[in-house]
Amino acid sequence: FRRAIRADIMAVRDRDPACLSLPDVFMYFKGFHALTTHRVAHYLWHQNRHVLAHFLQSRVSTTFQIDIHPNATMGTGIMLDHGTGIVIGETAIVGNNCSILHHVTLGGSGKKGVDRHPKVGNGVLLGAGASVLGNIHIGDGCQVGAGTLVITDLPPLSVAVGVPARIIGTFLDSQAQPSTTMNQLGTKESDDAMIIITYESDGI
Repeated sequence: FRRAIRADIMAVRDRDPACLSLPDVFMYFKGFHALTTHRVAHYLWHQNRHVLAHFLQSRVSTTFQIDIHPNATMGTGIMLDHGTGIVIGETAIVGNNCSILHHVTLGGSGKKGVDRHPKVGNGVLLGAGASVLGNIHIGDGCQVGAGTLVITDLPPLSVAVGVPARIIGTFLDSQAQPSTTMNQLGTKESDDAMIIITYESDGI
């Protein structure tokens, strides 16, 4: 638990230029507050203390407008940037070193008791307003653009945008973690780091 909290603090400090110091994260960043409270709720959930876990979830949702089910599994080194409007469902899994921006939904498809939520790999960047629905897999090192709707699996190192999501590029570096660079608009450096797929090359 302490290791996860340390990793989460460092993730915010390293990735968010608005963060001026480590105490800033601990005192003022609601994404960190919500994630830390979720870690307590997650522990309680697996101790069969469901009522208290749901109470913590409810308080976080009311206070921070971030709704993470206590059973959702969150890795370490995660940044919830701004945080407002993030929804993460009961059977969702988020890997290590991910960055999730505001109004991202990791939503379910199916009935109660079904493994119905997304599985997100390590080092993934989910842009503002992205929706990932159903029991699908987002591979390690993927970048999902703002406002994208993902309803099928994404292979590792993919760059996807659109409704529904379309892969427009693939990172060349097998160790790429777009979550740490937080580059959403593209630069010459980022373009050089991936293979860009154009609609014309696909015959569209």
